[in-house]
Amino acid sequence: MALSKVDFNNINVTPAASKALKWNASANGFETGDLGGSMVLLSTVTASSSSTISFTSGIDSTYKEYIIKFTDVHLGSSDKRFTLQGSTNAGSSYGVTATTTAFRANHDEDDGEAALGYTASHDVAQSTSFFQISDILASGNSADECIAGFFQLFDPSNTTFVKHFMARFNGNNPNECVQGFGAGYFNTTSAINAIQFKADSGNIDAGTFKLYGIL
Repeated sequence: MALSKVDFNNINVTPAASKALKWNASANGFETGDLGGSMVLLSTVTASSSSTISFTSGIDSTYKEYIIKFTDVHLGSSDKRFTLQGSTNAGSSYGVTATTTAFRANHDEDDGEAALGYTASHDVAQSTSFFQISDILASGNSADECIAGFFQLFDPSNTTFVKHFMARFNGNNPNECVQGFGAGYFNTTSAINAIQFKADSGNIDAGTFKLYGIL
């Protein structure tokens, strides 16, 4: 079987974001297609003395997995916690029943304390309230203090199973580094189609939040 000769000089295909250039044997030519494992940026929200940060569109059946990444999140008040809730009605209300668990590791700047800990009171069990997404204080409100991390939501449009999520954060509480790990599930078979973040008191003064779909 003779192979077709391809003139690469005349190929003018520019894959879009999250797409790859691949060979289509049936059409005897190149085409663009989905690049598995890619993160597709869907939206960006920037906090500025914001009482809440919400994603009310983009979370649907298009992807089986979504990640919300946040960077340089700075709260307006010290010793407050970073919380979230989900919605089944595109953000008209938030209060999906959830169960969570979390733990943390911390290390002082002066090397005085290093510990791994679990605090049961930071979890929720079948709660419809806003909950911590990890066992971590969302830093103080000094000028250089912030947190960064991600929230990962699995198959939110599934109408058979509960909706699992995981989260991980790093923050610099005053004079210490804190790494937080959290996980849980929204105990509903309804589709989750919106997520909202807020501090348990006060505003989110700064921070960049990015919603990605995972191919």
